[in-house]
Amino acid sequence: MPFYMFQARYTADAIKAMVDKPQDREAAARPLIEAVGGKLHHLFFCFGADDVVALIEAPSDEAMAAGALAVGASGAFSGGATTKLMTSSEAMGAMAAARKAAASYKPATG
Repeated sequence: MPFYMFQARYTADAIKAMVDKPQDREAAARPLIEAVGGKLHHLFFCFGADDVVALIEAPSDEAMAAGALAVGASGAFSGGATTKLMTSSEAMGAMAAARKAAASYKPATG
């Protein structure tokens, strides 16, 4: 299954709710990800532009999009992004394909 990195920023109301009553958000996220056929490998809270980063394995882009849309529709986040990830082996396959494709490409000349 493909891997994805999900990054998100909580709304001020969501952060206030977690400060007022600390909650295990990994336990809350896991059933949603499993409902789309995925697996939550890690959920991290972090410093910086995003509040959380999750490493998720999902059966397809559509399944991952469904999960991201469900989370987005909850209203708990003010923004975020989903990045599809490749293993090193997959990246090497892309590099080999790029090498073959580059042989047929003619760049613009001046």
